[in-house]
Amino acid sequence: MNIIQLIESPNFLIAVLAAVSAAAAVITFGAQFFEKSDLNKRIKSVAVERERLRAEQLQRIRTKGEADRDVRGLRARESSDFLKNLVERLSLRKAFMDDQTPMKLAQAGYRGPRYVTIYLFMRFVTPIALFGLSFPYFAYVIFFDRPLYLNALYALTLGLAGAYLPNLLLKNQIIKRQSSIRRSWPDALDLMLLCVEAGMSIEHAIKRVAREIGLQSEELAEELELTTAELSFLEDRGKAYENLADRTGLDGVRAVMTALIQADRYGTSVGQSLRVMAEEGREQRMMEAEKKAAALPPKLTVPLIVFFLPVLFIVIMAPALIRVFARGVSFG
Repeated sequence: MNIIQLIESPNFLIAVLAAVSAAAAVITFGAQFFEKSDLNKRIKSVAVERERLRAEQLQRIRTKGEADRDVRGLRARESSDFLKNLVERLSLRKAFMDDQTPMKLAQAGYRGPRYVTIYLFMRFVTPIALFGLSFPYFAYVIFFDRPLYLNALYALTLGLAGAYLPNLLLKNQIIKRQSSIRRSWPDALDLMLLCVEAGMSIEHAIKRVAREIGLQSEELAEELELTTAELSFLEDRGKAYENLADRTGLDGVRAVMTALIQADRYGTSVGQSLRVMAEEGREQRMMEAEKKAAALPPKLTVPLIVFFLPVLFIVIMAPALIRVFARGVSFG
């Protein structure tokens, strides 16, 4: 049997799919035991972002001529990027980018224009790659006995569906990151309240909390570190708080940042504002726990009916059926 006949064999395809499914199951359940911390990588990205903010502030205070030369040099370096040139030539920003795209990438942890370029390139190349890979496979392996235009139509449908793959991956990353931040935010808020009531300023409190909360949520520690850098370099402190709320996309974080902005603007007590928001955060966490507990019985209904009741009926009725069939009783 040659390689073509082996690939076309249904048993071979079933074996490959079974192997892929088994590998996916092993990776899914085993990845949590071998999960590696990328805290050093996140700290490095925070340092890069801090240096970028410092460079922007230094450029702002330079003379106009020096700023113009710096901008021209920056554009010259960016023009050498192949992906950026491709995105600009094909006008992918007009086709795939909207006002919320940079913010969604920031919520997923991808900050900077480089990630925007990569995202737009992936939106463009994913449908073409899926069509180019699926069409030969449909035409010469699976549906080789069908007309060519039908295989092209199947491949085109798969390619169009693949156009939404980068969006799904981005949304999944946002949900995962927000879940980590939401889980650790009440603890971070309590620590921030303790630091402020101990006499620390809000900047030092956020910096201290970012250092302590990193073991629990690296994502939240990264965002707090960026907020500390922005509080040091931005002229408007309220803008730093708003940026943290936008990068997380969580209502609880936005409410706390709004309270801090009002306390900084009107001179009210920061500790009192944090105390009120911490109490609300604890109440919100308790309400979410009660909501999940109340939703548990309906979720268990289907598994109970499908898996437990048949086994229970078998255990109850099996001895009686065995005795009936052993005596040779006829039901006809």
